[in-house]
Amino acid sequence: MKTEDAVTALGAIAHDHRLAVYRLLVRRGPAGLPAGEIASRLELPPSSLTFHLQQLLRAGLVTQRRLGRQLIYAADYAAMNGLVAYLTENCCGAAACAPACQPAAAKPARGQRRSA
Repeated sequence: MKTEDAVTALGAIAHDHRLAVYRLLVRRGPAGLPAGEIASRLELPPSSLTFHLQQLLRAGLVTQRRLGRQLIYAADYAAMNGLVAYLTENCCGAAACAPACQPAAAKPARGQRRSA
């Protein structure tokens, strides 16, 4: 990761609402969450949430996909691991000391069954 990319990513999560959104998406896993559910869970107005999600998208920390009329956002684990690796690359004498995150399988959304 380049220094400029790390600064952009750190700047994006250096806000209480964006950090809360990002942490929620990391906990949710690769399936992500619809924007409306993020707004509801964090009690954020949709217009504010849109602004914050755009900042996280520009920083490359989250992904966005369309599912029907919904926009689904998910944490980009490769970007997160890259940022953590960048921050810790010299902490252990060049030995990899920060574990890479391997997200667990996402829990099924409400009303959906997990496929076998």
